[in-house]
Amino acid sequence: LHLVALNFPFSGDMRADFQCFQQAQLAGLTSTYRAFLSSHLQDLATVVRKTDRYHLPVVNLKGETLFSNWESIFDGNGGQFNIHVPIYSFDGRNIMTDSSWPQKVIWHGSTANGIRLVSNYCEAWHTADMGAMGQASPLKTGKLLDQKVYSCNNQFIVLCIENSFVS
Repeated sequence: LHLVALNFPFSGDMRADFQCFQQAQLAGLTSTYRAFLSSHLQDLATVVRKTDRYHLPVVNLKGETLFSNWESIFDGNGGQFNIHVPIYSFDGRNIMTDSSWPQKVIWHGSTANGIRLVSNYCEAWHTADMGAMGQASPLKTGKLLDQKVYSCNNQFIVLCIENSFVS
């Protein structure tokens, strides 16, 4: 399952699933991609199909392993990953080093176990209001699900996950 970043940062007001779908299509990827976010309809932990959560590794755009499987992201340790394995955007840039993402922080709106945090997900990702809050994770911590709260007007990285494997 590929974990890929959108090609530019977003505030808390985003159509993230649509952006993931559209950018994956433009990159020539045939699988379905969903935002790596908890939403008003779904917890982050359940975005990937149940049948694909345990046996498929989570890899970057170049096939390098970030996690042994989807479930391992939600074991309570905050989605610890090897920061020396880059995460790429759909257009092939390393989000850890590219200046297009000045703040190396990803939105997620979830607990460390991938459950939605209704008070901290920018009103279901529909507001960039400075007074609204969103849960996010600074990538320098080496965790995708670190528990930090930021104002929804921040422009942060949005990740997309291939939510069903197509061979």
